[in-house]
Amino acid sequence: MSSSRAQGFATSLQRRREALSKPVPLVVSGRLTRMVGLTLEAVGIQAAIGGRCLVVPNQGEPVEAEVVGFAGDKTYLMPTGSIQGLVPNAKVIPTTEMLMAPAGKSLLGRVLDGSGRPLDDKGPLNAEAQVSLNGKFINPLLRHPIDQPLDVGVGAINAMLTVGRGQRMGLFAGSGVGKSVLLGMMTRYTNADVIVVGMIGERGREVKEFIENILGEEGMSRSVVVATPADNSPLMRMHGAMLATSIAEYFRDQGLQVLLLMDSLTRFAQAQREIALAIGEPPATKGYPPSVFAKLPQLVERAGNGAKGGGSITAFYTVLTEGDDQQDPIADAARAILDGHIVLSRRLAEAGHYPAIDIEASISRVMTAITSPEHQQAARHLKYLYSLYEQNRDLITVGAYNRGSDPRVDEAIAYNPAIMTFLKQGIKEGLSFAQSIQKLAAIFSKRAGKGE
Repeated sequence: MSSSRAQGFATSLQRRREALSKPVPLVVSGRLTRMVGLTLEAVGIQAAIGGRCLVVPNQGEPVEAEVVGFAGDKTYLMPTGSIQGLVPNAKVIPTTEMLMAPAGKSLLGRVLDGSGRPLDDKGPLNAEAQVSLNGKFINPLLRHPIDQPLDVGVGAINAMLTVGRGQRMGLFAGSGVGKSVLLGMMTRYTNADVIVVGMIGERGREVKEFIENILGEEGMSRSVVVATPADNSPLMRMHGAMLATSIAEYFRDQGLQVLLLMDSLTRFAQAQREIALAIGEPPATKGYPPSVFAKLPQLVERAGNGAKGGGSITAFYTVLTEGDDQQDPIADAARAILDGHIVLSRRLAEAGHYPAIDIEASISRVMTAITSPEHQQAARHLKYLYSLYEQNRDLITVGAYNRGSDPRVDEAIAYNPAIMTFLKQGIKEGLSFAQSIQKLAAIFSKRAGKGE
């Protein structure tokens, strides 16, 4: 390099250093001007979307808030905790904190809130790592394909709706049809290294009951539970779903097989709706603003397989169907972005049939890629006979159907007791994948042996 060029380079470098050394005019703090519902309006601050701020009341602890929008010189904040004590013109201080989540094996057996703080009495977390709450993008071409079945310990799912490692499934159910019990069964019996449970927007009473009565000590020993009950702020409920996903991502990146259970995806969508409506976003579909339908795939796509040779996240998201309406906008959107859905039937639950899985309305989109032709043929035949019986149920029940009128219906009637027995399973019973396939095949082999 010539002396003139070297001198020019040195001069340019010196100018850059001088420019960087000059103080940048930043607004240190602003003030709170308005509060509508749970939305705070502040002026005089500059903070990015997703940035954290502290709102300092006259008395008490500062209130944490997150930037959720802005318009002109106004910045919209959503508090993550209690807003008691806030007054007009309270000081608003932007912080440089990023949305981070604790992660590591020390979280196993622990219960956290949406901020990553422990809810149990087992002391500090001592997390080995901190990961982004928003996750990281994975090139879809680098993801390992779903090519292995996952044993979930439930015969009806293993045999009729086979789930693959890295699949995202929806569990569609109304209230009181046994979805929590089914989730607990999968937690205990699924062949996974780590289980992450996100209880989002549910009743606070259910958290302890799920942990003690459904998970139990065996299930809890390899689980992490993130609980943000319904009385939490909408922002905290959203953070709870994101935190559970971030923890699952960390374990997947360690090469482990992770089962993610989120109850429920609907409450996550409702939390986003509350935030969007509060800052003035217009509703579009049955009261849901467009941002809700943008947030759903952003959350769901974080689950799945990692790169080849790495771990996986197999996820089950419960979707609440209001009044058992399968055309609810959230249910409809979830079906489009998930890899299959399991529908729980109120009629079956009221008849004491548990798990109350409606195999007619349920489907696994990857089953044909991970099961044998013989398995697929037996499952299709069982579903055909089950559907045929249901179509003629009323005639059969009142005695209006005469045996011999239709050989297909006769076959459905003959097989129905064995089919219904196969689809039932006790809460304390685990059925492995191999046992499920054997029982499915045995239904038809027994009657074939009888010459029927």
